[in-house]
Amino acid sequence: MNMKPLGTVQRYCSQCSAKLIVAIPSGDNKPRYVCNSCNTIFYENPKMVVGCVIEYAGKILLCKRSIEPRSGYWTVPAGFMELAETLQQAAMRETMEEACADVQLGSLLAVVDVPEAGQVHVFFRGTLPDGRFAAGDETLEAELYAPEQIPWSDLAFRTVYIALKQYLAQKAAGREWVHTDVALRNREGC
Repeated sequence: MNMKPLGTVQRYCSQCSAKLIVAIPSGDNKPRYVCNSCNTIFYENPKMVVGCVIEYAGKILLCKRSIEPRSGYWTVPAGFMELAETLQQAAMRETMEEACADVQLGSLLAVVDVPEAGQVHVFFRGTLPDGRFAAGDETLEAELYAPEQIPWSDLAFRTVYIALKQYLAQKAAGREWVHTDVALRNREGC
């Protein structure tokens, strides 16, 4: 069994500053960072990434990233959820930050687990009521793409590939559902 937690390497306790050890706490089954001095256990949980597949006039809004990881590659507006905000607020905030756009959120589209990154990506459907958008601070370009023009080989993340494929498949089927998936490195897409 691997005795190292998957997340961030922690060296010192944030409660008492003692050096941490890796151990399986009593009643648990996973290795955790534990303080031998004050007995604090540090649990790490997946981070939420929230975004949306936004349509306007039959085209989908994509943003070319200006930051790492994957600078220069295309994505839908998405990013890490902040404390004290809802999933919907996070999706709307990320759309404003990355595409300078007010999005009208629709229903939940997909939930994609990314175990090796300790993340869960959640995507909504959305529309641009006024059609206005621009490149935000983390974006080199923002563009509307017809489905047949989507730059599939230049997408930044597997999760975006999954969300876009699901959006188009559901639109073609004429019905909506919530797709769940796991983004694995060896699967089709980025």
